Amino acid sequence: MYSQSLSSGGNFMQEQDLLKSILADLRRTSREYTTATTESSCPVTRRMFTDLTNSTLRLQGELFHLMQQNNMYSASSKATRSELDKTVQSAQQTQQKCHQFIQEKNTQASPYSQAPNVPQHQPNYGNPYYM
Repeated sequence: MYSQSLSSGGNFMQEQDLLKSILADLRRTSREYTTATTESSCPVTRRMFTDLTNSTLRLQGELFHLMQQNNMYSASSKATRSELDKTVQSAQQTQQKCHQFIQEKNTQASPYSQAPNVPQHQPNYGNPYYM
């Protein structure tokens, strides 16, 4: 029935929109499989999720290239180092403002306030292995 409605001109979605939706689902699925892989303690289960992740990534790559060849998707332009530095600096400023806000709220007397029970996360930006 679905294929009949497509062939008779009653498109469910534009082809490009449908492919972009599928591409987004493949990206989401690969993230979820990756999470499942890292959470698996059973070697057989871990291997299964690793295989599913790899298969999904291959399919996502193939779909992306097909869309790119048909001018349905264009990769973003390469960012310059100064643009990246500016974005990192902006993110650091936002993080600093958030920390200040949290400290202000934590220092205010409140019957519900308590010290954090986990150490502060150390950022991984600036590490040359991630650039």
